[in-house]
Amino acid sequence: MRNGSYPPEREEATLRIEEAHPGGRTLDTEALRALLTRAAAGEDVTLRWLTVVLAGRERVLRLNREHLGHDYPTDVLAFPFAEKGSVVAGEVYVDLDTAAERHEEFGATPEQEARRYALHGLLHLAGYRDKTDAGRRRMRALEDRYLSAAASPDDDA
Repeated sequence: MRNGSYPPEREEATLRIEEAHPGGRTLDTEALRALLTRAAAGEDVTLRWLTVVLAGRERVLRLNREHLGHDYPTDVLAFPFAEKGSVVAGEVYVDLDTAAERHEEFGATPEQEARRYALHGLLHLAGYRDKTDAGRRRMRALEDRYLSAAASPDDDA
């Protein structure tokens, strides 16, 4: 996580996507930006300050250990910077290695799987929880809805 402060000095909304995978894995950042923007609008939340970090397994694992006390890998982490109702402010870390390894299990491309992770993180920042079966089903249904609406011809490649 960053050592920056929230709220940022300026008031305009920001959505940053940082490509930080050590092996150079990446995503179509414009498609990801469009997906997250549409999902935020669909959930009636304002993206005040969101950074999505496209990272590798080691970084996500380290953050999971250091900040959540979980000594196991995960596909996505979401860190809220403020609880402000309908305003999203935080960081989402997406493990591109896990997306590349597990996408076939879900009938997806690595890009589609990584987009799902980023969307999942955004939904957490918007207040959704997946600690129960009902919560997991609700989040999965929302992910499916937004991903289906955002599907592009490249997703079939």
